[in-house]
Amino acid sequence: MSIDPGIFKAYDVRGIYGEQIDEDLAELIGRGFARVLASEYGTSPSELTIAVGRDMRLSAPALTERYIAGICAEGADVVDIGMVGTEQLYFTVGSRDLDGGLMCTASHNPKAYTGAKLVKRGAIALSGDAGIGELRDLLLGGGLGEPATTPGTRERVDIQAEFEEACLRFFDPAKVRPMKVVLDGGNGMASRMVGPLLDRLPIEQVKTYWEPDGNFPDHEPNPLLPENRRFIIEKVREEGADLGIAWDGDADRCFFIDDRGQFVDGDFLTALLARSILQKEPGATILYDVRASRAVRDVVEEAGGTAHVNRVGHAFFKTRMRAEGAAFGGEVSGHYYFRDFYCADSGTLPALLILELLSIEGKKMSELLAPLRERYFISGEINSEVADQEAKMREIAERYADGEISRLDGISVDYEDWHFNVRPSNTEPLLRLNLESLVSPEHMAEKRDEVLALIRS
Repeated sequence: MSIDPGIFKAYDVRGIYGEQIDEDLAELIGRGFARVLASEYGTSPSELTIAVGRDMRLSAPALTERYIAGICAEGADVVDIGMVGTEQLYFTVGSRDLDGGLMCTASHNPKAYTGAKLVKRGAIALSGDAGIGELRDLLLGGGLGEPATTPGTRERVDIQAEFEEACLRFFDPAKVRPMKVVLDGGNGMASRMVGPLLDRLPIEQVKTYWEPDGNFPDHEPNPLLPENRRFIIEKVREEGADLGIAWDGDADRCFFIDDRGQFVDGDFLTALLARSILQKEPGATILYDVRASRAVRDVVEEAGGTAHVNRVGHAFFKTRMRAEGAAFGGEVSGHYYFRDFYCADSGTLPALLILELLSIEGKKMSELLAPLRERYFISGEINSEVADQEAKMREIAERYADGEISRLDGISVDYEDWHFNVRPSNTEPLLRLNLESLVSPEHMAEKRDEVLALIRS
């Protein structure tokens, strides 16, 4: 069969259902995934046990059957956890010490898409650099051959109760005070995964788009896009709510709207979560990504923690957290990682920890954020199409040679009162700019326009 190599992305396999990914290909991906894991561990697929979950997309039940069929065809055993949020798959792989996991999801993408997130032991994601490239080469090379003579087994497991019990260890429900919270599930997996935990708390829930529905009748399940969070912003203001929380489709990321109806930037949320973690674990190490506001480092150090800047991407965060024992890591894009949750990213724990933090501090979200918003002026991520990314990055390095330059991920340039990072996209001819001023919004805009003019010249 013809396979579009474009479906093999930096962190998952993803494409349009029926055009780029169908049931026959799903079975091949299942087989290939078992082979790649076996090769990674120097064993045979028959020695492996792999968890499989799926989200609420309309294509997910049929595709998941074939992913499982493919894994079992290679002789590996499957723990089938049914319809879950992605982090529940990570939790299953981590808590049961399984050899890997496959989640049938296209995360925040529109209705037409499907895909698979793939992890190995410890819930560490396969990536284009490690695992997904091998899977692509194996499938495009047509080298799967005959399946195993003895197929693997399939065990169906309900992990919701275990998952909730694990989440309850991260915070004290008794400390959460009554407040009114608007919830936007984006018709994704949040209601099934986080809903039962929220029901234990003394909060008034205003539930919107709460039931899983792969038709996405209301809006795409991607709260990072301003048009998809317009509704929850208006709803928070209309209800006079204390907080708004929105999740993406597979619910491994959550996003916050403050009591004034203002979106909470991911780096500021990272700073608040770091403060929460450091209250529980004084002196902990916290990771943040190269795009982030200096607010993260400053808040961590003020709270007695150690902050380390890191490359963007969950494979890099999870690997380094394990190596250094970092308690928490946060990315601007809304991925938040917790060491005691198998270093996995979670859309559940940030919601619970922020509700607890607001209660302990006795402040509104806008009040917690005011010191950050008054001191750190951030541009957000701005994309520009660039034909020759490397040449443009060299040009930037020459133009800003008087700054402190780092090449940890793209190019970062630091001055005393402003800094920026420019990174190439993994998948498109784009450069992504994130810039911050510690002077004023006007200074930020001036420097942003200056760097953009260079990028786009």
